[in-house]
Amino acid sequence: MKTELKNKRVEIFKKHAPGLEVSTEPGVLESHGCDWTRYRDPDAAAIVFPRSADEVQQLVRVAAEHRIPLVPSGGRTGLSAGAVAAGGEVVVSFDRMRKVVEFNAVDRTLTVEAGVVTQVIQEYAQRQGLYYPVSFASEGSSQVGGNIATNAGGIRVLRYGLTRDQVAGLKVVDGRGELLECNNALVKNASGYDLRHLFIGSEGTLGLVVEATLKLTEPPLPSRVMLMAVTGLDATMDIFRLFNSALVLTAFEFFCDRSMHHVRERNDLVAPMDAETPFYVLLEFENAAPGAEDLALECFEQCLEAGTAVDGVISQSETQAASLWRYREGIAEAVTPYTPYLYDLSVRISQVPAYLDALDKLVKKNYPSFEVVWLGHFGDGNLHMNILKPADMPVEAFEAACEQVNPGLFELTRQYAGSISAEHGIGMLKQPYHAYTRSEAEIERMRGIKAVFDPFNIMNPGKLLPS
Repeated sequence: MKTELKNKRVEIFKKHAPGLEVSTEPGVLESHGCDWTRYRDPDAAAIVFPRSADEVQQLVRVAAEHRIPLVPSGGRTGLSAGAVAAGGEVVVSFDRMRKVVEFNAVDRTLTVEAGVVTQVIQEYAQRQGLYYPVSFASEGSSQVGGNIATNAGGIRVLRYGLTRDQVAGLKVVDGRGELLECNNALVKNASGYDLRHLFIGSEGTLGLVVEATLKLTEPPLPSRVMLMAVTGLDATMDIFRLFNSALVLTAFEFFCDRSMHHVRERNDLVAPMDAETPFYVLLEFENAAPGAEDLALECFEQCLEAGTAVDGVISQSETQAASLWRYREGIAEAVTPYTPYLYDLSVRISQVPAYLDALDKLVKKNYPSFEVVWLGHFGDGNLHMNILKPADMPVEAFEAACEQVNPGLFELTRQYAGSISAEHGIGMLKQPYHAYTRSEAEIERMRGIKAVFDPFNIMNPGKLLPS
């Protein structure tokens, strides 16, 4: 983007929104103009830091009048370049909007501004004797507005659902600068279209979330965590079926031996068990009912007899449970230095075994020289596959090599009626492949919806919808 145009955009905001905090410091442009994606360089004109919904309305109205594109920025933990400003856009950061607005003990809801960090919400709920179940590796830095924009999932979707299931109400500023109050945290509201759900998962392309009312729930029952060394991909689903039929599972995670290697190396962790196998399963189950732990051990014995597992360990304390979770939760951080090309795929749970077998064959054929790191939330049909960049390979060449495989891989996903993005959004990286998950008619309807809420196409343009 030409410097003159970026400077002009900055001057427009300073002139027409003089009270707005605007930064053009190189370090701030670099840090706030991108997310965890390593395949698009940031090139923002400026970063603006509104402190209230009124200031968000003001800046959007200025942007709409002067056709200045905006990119929302939360904790910047996304992996699809959904929060990357690569074309001289103005980034809207919610770092200054971190108020806890209201806790309602009767409704069991918590109203927060968009910049509140996920872990802060979890800790606030805990102090009230309640629980906020959305949980993932980046919860210490991700913000609720970004979670809503991407409909974030995480490790406890199996038991509690996605972010969508926790949102009781929203306040959103649309592309005209109008403040929309969606659902007002009502339990029952049969008054027409529920606009709240249009904004959840929209990646900031329809409007900017400024406030959310979230549902809180009862704290989880006592639980146990098991980490098992398993013999193959098919074995993981056999284990899931066995444990899911016998126990109340709150999580069922899968990862490969290379994931284990990188986590141990990064965090200097000891081996959790004697056996080493190609794959591992980490599961968590409620341990409130009498005999639940004994039942879990019986299931484990059946796995040993069937040859689907060869070793395992079960937690006996919260500290040990947290230690076992580190082997799964530390994977993303451990592989990030390798500039991974991430696939975030999903199919129906019943389709997982056949899909995995076909996907494994395709990957071995097309990525023979790259290191592949597998992990996933198998209990909800979600698979993450990270292709790690060789140290001596330029990023551009590596991305091009991965993109050559994408059509075949995504076509396979379409054949299984799956999604090319389970929980990380479409952003810029997957935008060209959106049609593998959505039909032409669906995409056209999405464009129509965007035109209604964002008639000037200033809300995170170039993301989500195919060009």
